[in-house]
Amino acid sequence: MSATTPEAAQPTFARHPLRLTLNAQDRQFEVLPWTTLLDLLREQLDLIGTKKGCDHGQCGACTVLLNGKRVNACLTLAVMCDGGELITIEGLATGDELHPMQQAFIKHDAFQCGYCTPGQICSAVGLVNEGRAHTPDEIRELMSGNLCRCGAYSNIRDAIEEALPACLQLGQGGGR
Repeated sequence: MSATTPEAAQPTFARHPLRLTLNAQDRQFEVLPWTTLLDLLREQLDLIGTKKGCDHGQCGACTVLLNGKRVNACLTLAVMCDGGELITIEGLATGDELHPMQQAFIKHDAFQCGYCTPGQICSAVGLVNEGRAHTPDEIRELMSGNLCRCGAYSNIRDAIEEALPACLQLGQGGGR
């Protein structure tokens, strides 16, 4: 009986092709079937603005926009995004010009430690895309999936309220 080397004992897994528009650029990848969107962004593409908070879909720190809708990147398999349009916090600004939601977050000091801020901003842009938030109470309810341990909720709500008209003028909440 011959001994097997550790390399020979390792199973091989097929990588899956993935094509998507990432922050307005067409991109192609090959990913393992269990790769989450969050891991693809952070570990393979070095887009570290999207944060890994709870890794269970409970905090919203990993919120990105997939086809204009809010998704938790930690719960989304990368292969599920094939053919989609993905916008991360890095893709909201146009060159040096910040997205209106980013500007409003700065103006209203809608962050303290800043860890949740990318997810909060992407979620707020998705909220605009949904077209359902018209009052402070609706904003508060529809943003409830994004947690802020520092408690900057009133400033976050104020920023979203202010940015709503400017985002709507863009024709959508997403990148320009």
